[in-house]
Formats: sequence, structure tokens, C-alpha cells
Amino acid sequence: MTDTGGAHKHRLLVLHDYGMGGAWWWVHARSAREVLETFAWVEVVTDPEAVTQREGDELEEFDIDAPVMPPGLDGLRAQRDSQRGREGFGALAGRDVVYVRKPWDDEDDGPVVYLMEIGPAGRRVRQVELADDGTAWRSGPEDWPFNPPVVDLFDPVLAGQEISRHEFEESWARAQQVTPDV
Repeated sequence: MTDTGGAHKHRLLVLHDYGMGGAWWWVHARSAREVLETFAWVEVVTDPEAVTQREGDELEEFDIDAPVMPPGLDGLRAQRDSQRGREGFGALAGRDVVYVRKPWDDEDDGPVVYLMEIGPAGRRVRQVELADDGTAWRSGPEDWPFNPPVVDLFDPVLAGQEISRHEFEESWARAQQVTPDV
């Protein structure tokens, strides 16, 4: 390991969760924040049980300052490189909770808007789905079979989608609870 800038590097478990699975790596970096600022759509896993579970896996291990990244992570670094320096980059990162309004064009059902309460790893905590006809449905983790990250909190575009907690809570209170498909 090299020691760049006088800061010691730590071995961190990094996950790119894409919903139905994920890609895992060991990354030697100065901090978890450095990993998140270097690679889009990743999280640093700190849960001791998850870290211990992965200790026995043969995961690729590399230094964050290496000129070449493994397949998969190389594209996530290139994506982050294209975002860095743009207005709004990282504006929502490091918060416990953020609220956003995200448009979504569902090919089957037409456009909808999601109001989402997002935790620090970019995963939904609660969500309100607003349809064009004014219908509003609310849901939480118990309603979702998977809950991968749905936003990258460093993405500069996301800063323009932020809404207030008040706006989210008003919509949440008016929305109907999602009912499971029978």
C-alpha cells in the first residue's frame, strides 16, 4: 500500500448493488468518503457481520490510486469523473435523510413522479408515487421485494430534484397505502 498525502489507507468493503445482485471489491482507501467520491453507485459496507462474511470470499482487492480498475468498477470511476466539478456534485451526500422528486417514465403505465425519502446509502426509506390522474400511493420497505440504491447522492443532477421534508410529509399523509397484488 502506498501512503499518499500522509493519510493511511484502510481496507474497505465496497458494494455496487444493482438490485438482483451486486459486485463486491476490497478497496484500499484513506476513507469511505474517498471511495464514494471516486466511484459512482457504490457503498462502503461497514456492518461487521457483512464484512466478516465477505472475508472468506475471493474478492478482487486493489488500491484506490491504481491507474487501472477492475472491470465494472472502471466504468463507475469514469462516471464519477464525468460528474466531479459540476454544480451540485455531492450536495446531498453525507446527510442522514434527503427528500427528492424523481420523474419516471414507465413504458407500461406512462409517466409517474416519485417522491422519495432516501437514507444515507441512497436507498428508499419511504416513497409516494404520483400518477398523472392525481392518484397517490405510498409504500415502504415492507412493500418492496428489493431495495437497492435508487439514487447516487453525489450525482449533481439529484441536487435539482431535492424537495422539502414538509412537501414529502404532506404527500405521504394524503396518499393511499399500496395494496399487495393478490
